[in-house]
Amino acid sequence: MVVLMVVLVVVEMKAVAGRKREKRGKENSEARDDGERGEEGFLLFVYLFIKRTINPSLILPLIITSFSNLKVHFTSIIIITTTNPISYGSYQSIDFLICFSAMVFYRSVSLLSKLRNRVVQQPSLTNSVRWLQIQTSSDLDLHSQLKELIPEQQERLKKIKSEYGKVQLGNITVDMVLGGMRGMTGLLWETSLLDPDEGIRFRGLSIPECQKLLPAAKPDGEPLPEGLLWLLLTGKVPTKEQVDALSKELRSRATIPEHVYKAIDALPVTAHPMTQFTTGVMALQVQSEFSKAYEKGIHKSKYWEPTYEDSLSLIAQVPAVAAYIYRRMYKNGERIPMDDSLDYGGNFAHMLGFDGPEMQELMRLYVTIHSDHEGGNVSAHTGHLVASALSDPYLSFAAALNGLAGPLHGLANQEVLLWIKSVVDECGENITKDQLKDYVWKTLNSGKVVPGFGHGVLRKTDPRYMCQREFALKHLPNDPLFQLVSKLYDVVPPILTELGKVKNPWPNVDAHSGVLLNYYGLTEARYYTVLFGVSRAIGICSQLIWDRALGLPLERPKSVTMEWLEAHCKKSA
Repeated sequence: MVVLMVVLVVVEMKAVAGRKREKRGKENSEARDDGERGEEGFLLFVYLFIKRTINPSLILPLIITSFSNLKVHFTSIIIITTTNPISYGSYQSIDFLICFSAMVFYRSVSLLSKLRNRVVQQPSLTNSVRWLQIQTSSDLDLHSQLKELIPEQQERLKKIKSEYGKVQLGNITVDMVLGGMRGMTGLLWETSLLDPDEGIRFRGLSIPECQKLLPAAKPDGEPLPEGLLWLLLTGKVPTKEQVDALSKELRSRATIPEHVYKAIDALPVTAHPMTQFTTGVMALQVQSEFSKAYEKGIHKSKYWEPTYEDSLSLIAQVPAVAAYIYRRMYKNGERIPMDDSLDYGGNFAHMLGFDGPEMQELMRLYVTIHSDHEGGNVSAHTGHLVASALSDPYLSFAAALNGLAGPLHGLANQEVLLWIKSVVDECGENITKDQLKDYVWKTLNSGKVVPGFGHGVLRKTDPRYMCQREFALKHLPNDPLFQLVSKLYDVVPPILTELGKVKNPWPNVDAHSGVLLNYYGLTEARYYTVLFGVSRAIGICSQLIWDRALGLPLERPKSVTMEWLEAHCKKSA
């Protein structure tokens, strides 16, 4: 009996070792299938070897507990019963229970060892407890939900490539090449789609629909950013329970290593907030799971899993990094710890130093509407491009932040508030529309633009502007700067239309956000792009996970010279 138990344990260890080798070394699905068949054959060989001297009924627990695939269960049982039929009534109950218990014990030890490894990776005991709570239900576990969706979407992409790979999406003109590729379709971006007339849709849902359908912190409140993250990754509207579980998981991942603070502190306190933010993200990169897994030779079919781990950790950590930069620059460096009772947006406001419920609601709205704007804008495209080289999410997002810091992209939101304040300084808060028209013309005639108006794709008022306007009408209708923004909404578009050089004269998201932040006390306009960056982590990282899950290739478009353009156009004329 002891000999049999030893044989059973050795067999199980052989099976586990085979599965580990499969995860590390198999290069394709055929090789994996061969490994599974070899494992099955080994077990059946052991059975056939010992069946002459031992009651074959003792082997049944081994076969059953060694396979997770139901087809293999069935096949194995058929083989056993046909080679040596078993009378279930003849089981020697004590021997059977001993054998079965040995297998279950070994399996349990193996699973507990894996669980222990995951738990000890958490940065603290509290975080370990939270992680265990989140794993108790697959319905509440975002990773499990995503794992179920990926094979279906992989097959969908294969079908599109095989059936429609040669279909043309449009003609490329010289204007497109010289005009920043505007109007050129060239990227796959699953999480959102920008319509010139409707504005942004997150997985098919407009901003008003997201406000209505996504869970909120309170009745009739603004949507929780965690809910949008779930939506972007799965395409499904989450329940409040799912959002709460995701919020707990993000909090469990949010601990910042001390070396990150030291890296930021090495910069002058006068350095631009975006410079400090990028530095902080780069300092976080040393913990990248993707980078470590790639060095160990992870199979490309599994790239999405460490990318998922990095992305969720990055999303969880950037609010604390951003808040520290704000406190360092403007509040004497005093850190405010995370509040475990608050959600993602509420905690961000709290760590910045704003605990008012309206400011927390504003931060939830701000992060949600700034999170994603399809893949062609500078920050999103940069993140996607860098990640296509298999740079990990930290490196990719840091690159995206550097694009966001440009005056023509994320820096515009600080310029709007500065321009509005210049209007007030010169004309006073009670400026009339006629006075405002004169100031707008003065700005344009000096060769400058009116910040906050126009968009590279949109041809109507940005719905992100409108939802902020509705927030202001609800919470701060009498604020002088909000009233000035309302006047600009009436005055600026007709003037830009009269100029005839602007395709979209309507206000964009930047035209309003600064006024709201200023009202609640976050008056440092130079910092505003960091808020934008925290928000954009949700959209960029969500798409990076799908980039790796779908196996999207290295991005490598063709470039040409002016000489080539001239020659080509003359030949085509």
